[in-house]
Amino acid sequence: MFEKLAQRLGLNTNPAIFFVSAALVVVFVVGAILFTDVVDAIFGTTSDWILTNLGWLYILGVTTFLIFLIWIAFSRFGTVRLGQPDSRPEYSNPVWFAMLFAAGIGSILMFWGVAEPVSHYANPPRAGVAPQTIEAAEEAMGFTLYHFGLHTWTIFCLPGLAFAYFVYRKGLPFRVSSVFHPFLGERIHGPLGRAIDIVAVLGTLFGVSVTIGLGTLQINSGLNTLFGVEESRLTQLILIAIVTTIAVISVASGLDVGIKWLSTINIFMAVGLLLFVFLAGSTLFLAKGIIETTGIYLEMLIPLSFWNDTFANTGWQGSWTVFYWAWTITWSPFVGIFIARISKGRTIREFVLGVLAAPTVFSVVWFSVFGLSSFNIERNRGGDLVGEVVVQEDVPGALFAFLEHFPLTTFVSMVSILIVIIFFTTSSDSASLVVDILCSGEAGNPTRQRVFWGITEGVVAATVLTASGTGGLDALQQTIIVFGLPFFVIGFFMMVGLVRSLNAEFAEGSGVQRERNAPLATRARRLKRSQRRQGGDVGSRTGERGGNGDGDGSSTES
Repeated sequence: MFEKLAQRLGLNTNPAIFFVSAALVVVFVVGAILFTDVVDAIFGTTSDWILTNLGWLYILGVTTFLIFLIWIAFSRFGTVRLGQPDSRPEYSNPVWFAMLFAAGIGSILMFWGVAEPVSHYANPPRAGVAPQTIEAAEEAMGFTLYHFGLHTWTIFCLPGLAFAYFVYRKGLPFRVSSVFHPFLGERIHGPLGRAIDIVAVLGTLFGVSVTIGLGTLQINSGLNTLFGVEESRLTQLILIAIVTTIAVISVASGLDVGIKWLSTINIFMAVGLLLFVFLAGSTLFLAKGIIETTGIYLEMLIPLSFWNDTFANTGWQGSWTVFYWAWTITWSPFVGIFIARISKGRTIREFVLGVLAAPTVFSVVWFSVFGLSSFNIERNRGGDLVGEVVVQEDVPGALFAFLEHFPLTTFVSMVSILIVIIFFTTSSDSASLVVDILCSGEAGNPTRQRVFWGITEGVVAATVLTASGTGGLDALQQTIIVFGLPFFVIGFFMMVGLVRSLNAEFAEGSGVQRERNAPLATRARRLKRSQRRQGGDVGSRTGERGGNGDGDGSSTES
């Protein structure tokens, strides 16, 4: 049935994955609108249970992913190329690093650059730290970078590595089910594999929709600050419609026109904003602070990687760290596929170190500049960011309250709004492309498929943000915590599957190499024994062995 419908519509996709995913999205949207209280209760109860009973597992799990990636990078597997042994990277290191930046952190940096450091400064996460003190400022920077440094990029790096390995090295399709090949074999192309891919499509849609929702809240707050535009659900619906339209136009224009140019322009604008704050603020203070903040992050990294708020049990970690991990995990197929596509030809060691290090360094600089500037405004320049952001609970408006303490406030705030719009526009159109790939297993599909998913993301974002009884950030958090859990479990399968496949590849390669290095007489005796046992054709089997040896025997070449 699905196959015939796909043929009539001219779709190049896996019909079961496409139509079942679309149907489930429709069920969610209709259910959330018609049965708001029931849906709220289900997501609220489920998310509370996850936070209460599984929060510790998220903390341990993401730290385990990080340890695994560092191990595999420096293990014997580190020299394996993500592609054929003679393949080389398509992009230079500077271009690759820039594309990594565009992949997954733009909208996050804009939304939380001021809000998170100020929130932790006013309400330190760990007991025993007095609010709004120097110690609270240090704690705030340590926690902020814990959330947006190595651990966040670990969540992106692991699926990116798995996709790149199984797609470019093993020739499997660009689907989440491909990473299960060591466990399921050819069954990844059957019902079980399709079920995995459907979960991946839904999780990616909801992860991106949360980002669109957060961006909408921030844009609405900025427009309210500058022009008095009312902060309401109607306004937010209109904003989602406008930005979704821009995203659809971008995705319809193609990867090399819309997404490429928007991403490039936005990177320069974001770096320009960073330099403006650095130069227009307390430049010497910030230069010293970036170095010191790096030390604070490194000092707190290991303790925070295992901290579970066991003794105080305040519930803080569920609202912050676990929410971040669940949210980032739903993004992981989207960003992972994007990173895999631009990383063909790199070794596992190059891939892991590049994906973990480059964006983390940028995050340290970004949050140091915005976070330390916020503390300086609060402590030395008579500002009241704590009152505006924390007491009044205006997290989306944090950036604009911050910019009021700099010259050219109106102009810079308008530029910031534009940056936010472009960031989640590129997130939406890139996600539309990736969701389409998850459904079809390949790129280059008809434009109308990507347009469909772009519109779907906007509809889901509008539904979560406005149809929910809780509304706003709470609704977004509850939804993403629930949808993040299946992806989190998949991460453990990725680790085991990678090691199992790499071990098999090395074992096969070593066996072929031993056969090549054996004396000629020994190889002749083995060949005669094989001929007597199997009765096969000597010439055929000799050629077959040589063919496999050429491919697998060099599997660990750099």
